Amino acid sequence: MDLNKLSFEKLKAEVESMEKKKQNATSKPVGVWQVGKAYVLRTVTMIDVGNLVEVTENELVLESAAWIADTGRWNEFLKNGSYSECEPFPQGKVIVGRNALIDAVLWEHDLNFKVK
Repeated sequence: MDLNKLSFEKLKAEVESMEKKKQNATSKPVGVWQVGKAYVLRTVTMIDVGNLVEVTENELVLESAAWIADTGRWNEFLKNGSYSECEPFPQGKVIVGRNALIDAVLWEHDLNFKVK
């Protein structure tokens, strides 16, 4: 694609097309998991929240993740995204063993966690 020969309208349409392809590629299901969606993962020892970027046979890989040390009331945490204490992971990927999972739900809230 020669960017110098594209009009603004064609360039805009091309960018929108590329964004749509990217969205479709990142939200593809892998079994019951939806790559590109944010999840709350409750394991036998802790609760992690983050954007699911990869599913392997034995692991789930999250980015923009945090360990939620204290959710407060569970239903309020899920409904409102409120929590009493959290510790965001440093930048990078977080790998969670699938065999440690108790349950998982989609997270419909912001992933910009603040230490409380």
